[in-house]
Amino acid sequence: MAEKSKPYFPLAGGADDGWSKEDSATATCYCGAVQLAFPTQGPGLLSTFVCHCTDCRKITASMFASNFTVANTHLTHIRGRDNLTAYGQSRTIASGKLMTNYFCSTCGTLMYRVREASAGMSILRIGTVDDFHLHETKLKPRRELYVKDRVAWLSALEGVEQFGEQRSR
Repeated sequence: MAEKSKPYFPLAGGADDGWSKEDSATATCYCGAVQLAFPTQGPGLLSTFVCHCTDCRKITASMFASNFTVANTHLTHIRGRDNLTAYGQSRTIASGKLMTNYFCSTCGTLMYRVREASAGMSILRIGTVDDFHLHETKLKPRRELYVKDRVAWLSALEGVEQFGEQRSR
């Protein structure tokens, strides 16, 4: 088992130049064409959560999504911004307002989502973060959203706030 008390950068995808510092880190797509830098603490890091809504199920092709929100003023595109493809739709579960998804054009990794209903922030996927230690620490989910839609075979996260639907930020 990997040591989880210090930075951990396993072989995962095509890039090996991810980094983490005391207050910032990188998130990279599977092929390495797109890389972002983001804060690992406030004020730029806004929230961490797991979402069980039907939109998150479909967009991730999984039973839930593990996410974190970052203020757009604190999100940096290191490389590959021009390699992102946007797909937006307004039939979203939470607001009925436009949700735009940004994918790597090469490998298809969903890098982040932007909600019209929550201007000024982006929703990133914890699984894109290069330092897996952060998955266990600073980015560990603090909330679970849409628990009413959680599959019966998945237990609630222990010690995490539970919400039947979405809560802002």
